[in-house]
Amino acid sequence: MEAYETEEQQVEAIKSWWKENGKAVVVGGVVGIGAILGWKYYQSAQIEAKDTASMSYEKTLTTLQASGAEAAESTQAFINANAKSEYATLAALQLAKVQVEAGQLDNAITQLNWIASNSKDESLIATAQIRIARIQAQQEEFDAALTTLETVKPASWAARVAEVKGDIALRQGDIATARSAYTEALQAGMNQAVQMKLDDLAE
Repeated sequence: MEAYETEEQQVEAIKSWWKENGKAVVVGGVVGIGAILGWKYYQSAQIEAKDTASMSYEKTLTTLQASGAEAAESTQAFINANAKSEYATLAALQLAKVQVEAGQLDNAITQLNWIASNSKDESLIATAQIRIARIQAQQEEFDAALTTLETVKPASWAARVAEVKGDIALRQGDIATARSAYTEALQAGMNQAVQMKLDDLAE
């Protein structure tokens, strides 16, 4: 640091520095404050948007549970309006469920395919893929169902995939393959329900 002989020299040095750098300091301060305020506003807006989406989801779910497939149009409107939110994928999952119950299998597959393509949650994607395979098996599109099961990636879903493969084989009358698939599902950690299926196929 430079040494100044008098107080006046120090004052003049400060004035000179401020003249050269003052504008940048002020601008930097304003930008910094603006960034802080902007970030706080963004966070507040995000929280408000999530709260709004949550309340809207609850309302949509209540209507869907009360009206079933008749609420498809309003549910789809919610899905479209919140397409980037996981609330949309959850709503689509519930809509697919009531469409299956109403026998609208193709519509249900459309919803489940949308989930598989748009969700960022591996569990939701796997759930959708498993349900697509089950519907395809119900429609006796067995090859398509098995192909769909191949798209289920998480290793933690291996037991569920094996169980569905067993169900498909059983629908096709292939007892040996069904027994093998159920055994694989049990070894991968499936529950007593699969054991009962396997026991029913005992020779």
